[in-house]
Parts: sequence; C-alpha cells; structure tokens
Amino acid sequence: MMVKTRELCADFVVVGGGMAGLCAAVAAARNGAKTVIIQDRPMFGGNASSEIRMWICGAHGPNRKETGLLEELQLDNYYYNPELRFTIWDDVMYSFAIREPNLRVLLNSSVEKVEVENGKITSVTAWNLVEYTRYKISGKLFSDCSGDGILRLSGAKFRQGREGRDEFDESHAPEVEDKKTMGNSILIQLRRTSAHRPFRAPEWAYHYTDETAPKRNLMPEGNNFWWMEFGGVKDTITDAEEIRDELYKIAYGVWEYIKNHSDGRGHGWELDWIGSLPGKRESIRFVGDHILCQKEVEAEGKFKDSVCYGGWTMDDHHPEAIYYPGAPTIFHPAPSPFGIPYRSLYSVNIDNLFFAGRQISTTHMALSSTRVMATTAMMGQAVGTAAAIALRHGELPRGVYERHLDELQQTLLDQDQFIPNIPRRVPELTLKARSDREILRDGWDRDWDDGEHGASFAAGESCSYTFDKPETVSGARLVFDSDLADLKRQRNVETSGEIREMPAKLPRAFRVEADVDGKNVVLANVEENHHRLVQLAWKPVQASAVRLVLETGWSAEPMRVFSFDVK
Repeated sequence: MMVKTRELCADFVVVGGGMAGLCAAVAAARNGAKTVIIQDRPMFGGNASSEIRMWICGAHGPNRKETGLLEELQLDNYYYNPELRFTIWDDVMYSFAIREPNLRVLLNSSVEKVEVENGKITSVTAWNLVEYTRYKISGKLFSDCSGDGILRLSGAKFRQGREGRDEFDESHAPEVEDKKTMGNSILIQLRRTSAHRPFRAPEWAYHYTDETAPKRNLMPEGNNFWWMEFGGVKDTITDAEEIRDELYKIAYGVWEYIKNHSDGRGHGWELDWIGSLPGKRESIRFVGDHILCQKEVEAEGKFKDSVCYGGWTMDDHHPEAIYYPGAPTIFHPAPSPFGIPYRSLYSVNIDNLFFAGRQISTTHMALSSTRVMATTAMMGQAVGTAAAIALRHGELPRGVYERHLDELQQTLLDQDQFIPNIPRRVPELTLKARSDREILRDGWDRDWDDGEHGASFAAGESCSYTFDKPETVSGARLVFDSDLADLKRQRNVETSGEIREMPAKLPRAFRVEADVDGKNVVLANVEENHHRLVQLAWKPVQASAVRLVLETGWSAEPMRVFSFDVK
C-alpha cells in the first residue's frame, strides 16, 4: 500500500490537544491566525478527557477561579451536557475547536519528525494512524502543548528530573539533583448498586490482603483514586507501557480488595469504568528565557510580564508513588494567585517555539503547582494570543516580550483572562459617559478581596451610559456572574442522575439599545446566552445614550453583571 503524504501550511501550529493546546489553538484562531492543531488521540482534553478523567484543578480560594476560554468551555459543558458525562464532554471540546473558521483539526496524529533551519522550526511531520497518511505541516510559529515535549526533536533545550536544592535555592527540593519525577495515575469510576456481587480481578492483577494493600484511602465514597500512581522512578515517556501495565495490576487489585472486603465497604458499589491510558504529571520541561522556581512562586510571582496565574499548592508527589509507605504527596503552601511570566512560555534557543502545559520553563518544585489543568489552560490562551500578536507584527515570541507585552496583556484581559496585579484598561468611550452604575466600569471583572465589583439586576432592569453629545458606538463588552465559587468539575461518579443547572445569576436574555436621533434602537438582542464574557459588534451608530436591559436569567434570582463597556 502506498503511504500518502499530505502537506498543510499554517501561520501557527499547535502540537497537543489537552487543555493547554486546545486553548492555545482557539485563542490564536480567534485572534486572526490560521492555525492547525495536531492531537495524537481521537479526542481533545488530555488528562481531562474521557480516556483519563482527571478533574480540572486550579487556583484555591474565593474568586480565584480561572476564566477566559476555560470558563467559556466549561459553561458550554453545562449547557450541552448537564449530566456531565465524560463522553459528551469530549464532544463539547471537539465543538469548541471545529467551530473556529481559522482552525484546522488533525486528530489521531502523532508527530514523528521536526525540521529546523537557522534556529527555527520550519515544519513537523505527523503520522495519522486511522488514515495511514503522513501530514507535513509547515508554519511560521509553533507551540508544543503535548505534555511530553515532542518538539524537543528540534534541539530545544529541556530539563528532566528534580533540581538539587542549591541550584535555585529551593528549600523543598532534594539535596542532590536526580532524574526522578512524579508518577502516572490510573483512574477508576464507580457507580451505585443495590445488589452485591463479588468482583473477580484478572489473574494477572495483584490480589491484596489487609497486610499487603496500599496504605492509602481504601474507602469507595468520594474517592477518585488519584493515588493509584506509579512511574516516578522510571522514565514516564520511554517506560510508559511498562508503567501502564503495572497500574492496571494495581487498579484491578485495589478494586477487588475494596469490593470484596468483609466489612462491606464496597458492597453498594460496582466498577463502572477503568482507564486504559494513565494520566501523566511530569516528564520533561523546556528551558525558556526564564525558569520559574519555588521562591518566585512563594513571592506571588509579581513579574512585569505575567500573562496567567497559578494558585494550586506545590503538590509534590513522592517518586516511589504507591510503593512509598508514607504520605503520597506533600502539599507545600503556595499563594493564590501567583503570576506566571511570559518568558517561561517560549524557548531560549529555538526562535519560533512556544510551549504551554506541564512542560513550561520551571523547576520541578514550581511545576508541582503549575502543572494542573486550569493553570495550563490559561498558559495556552496566553500562548495562542501571543502567537497571533507576533504574526500581526512580524515578530517572534521573544519580540512580543520586548515590544508588544502591553498589547498581549491587555488583549488577554479584554478576552477575560485575569492577570494578577495587571489592571484592565476600560475603553475611553465608556469612561467619558455618565453612568448610573459606576461599578460596572471600574476595570474589575470579578469580586476580589477588597469587596464586590458587580451589580445585581431584577428582570427588566437596565443600566445606561449617557453622552454629552452623540458618540460613535460600534460594540459592547459584557462580563456576567457565572459563579466563580463553582469549579465546574466533572463528577467522579457519572450515573448520579444529578442535572447541573446553569449559574443562577447568569443572564439568559438581554438586549443592548441606544438613543439614535431621538429614537430607541435595539443594537443587539441575545435570547439564549450561556456565557460569562459576551463581545458584541454592530454597524456604527451615533448614539446619545446606550442601555443594557436584563430581561431574564437562568433562575428566579437577580442577575448580576461585573462589567459593561461600550466601544
């Protein structure tokens, strides 16, 4: 059989379709870059997909939840998948990608070759395992969001393992550097049952007793079994199949022990699903212009080039994993939030290479916090946005830092990616008007430690901007309350029957209208809103006043608005 080769050309090529890669590709496409995303699985999501089923975790604390593209995607999931089924979640992510006209999707495709000229990647070649076809994809800019850093084939500098304590003066690091990492986990899901039937594990699984069972939480209620972990003393890339086989033995053995235990702890549960692909925490880390370390995390990451943030604890899993008799992880405190610098998101030596995800430029200790998926999704949005800006100005990644950093940060803020300590600039047209709800133009798109930054509206209520003389108005930016106390995670038991409702204070129907030549003109009418950020555009009009009218919400509670800008 002749093997076909198909050639594609893009402005921006993203390798990897986990949360980081998906957000990078969508952000770039929306900001005008012709983009290709290459994913080696049949679905997006990586560790969050139906293949692995890990929760999307992120910053701790009130009002810290990550917004931007991640919040949009998770609200899509509530709208289209209210039972939060993982298989439908896969398709919510697929829809999120394919509706972008500037984005070409290549699933089931593994990168096997990288071509480089004069310190820049010129193309990647990927094997599509269902079409038996090779794709050669040329591009101007590339981003590795693969998790395992496959674009290190370009010669990009990278690190692997744990730094010694003295290299970055990290108190939580081991005394001497080594090649050990955090391990991989296999997850299982349970469902309730009314009839107990003993479980028979395969003969090749481990068969535990009270004496030999892992010293972990072996009760079924509320357990997502993240601690079924192995591989930190091996190479989580080259030994992946051996690690998977060992985790299979562990998982089946653990469930057999729980289900059949004489105290009845597992009698009300059945095994509903077991993952065939372990989730990975750590493999390699690229080297960027800056290497984020423990002390910088602890100092809140107050970088002038912050473009996203972390807020998960430094959650450092022991490399011996399930075979370590002590605690499986140490939770070292980390502030929430702490800024992550743009200089940690592009290569120090390959001029056109970005990266986002768990393999960004950090030490092992900083990685123990930045690796979680809500954080990596924001990295992806930052990288995709930076790529579009670079292309617009004929720049490389470093050039965006040197000459267009403010544009990058303000674009991210405008597109609802919160950045600690970087204020969002409110449009001049909004500020020059007279307002009856001043709080809606204070530049804050969420409540914060200093208090509330939103206003409540009953059905039919409105707010307005009035101008001293007619002004040209061509659009509006709205940010609504989508309940940032709700982390919007998938459930670890799918068959609960619970329906997840849309956020109670989120407006469902609203309109924007204006006074034009003494007449009331409806500029935009939205009847089925399910998003937090809404950007509206219309044919420019000369308006003496602009009003936002909140018609109905998703519940009987008052609706709530954080920001209302006119442009």
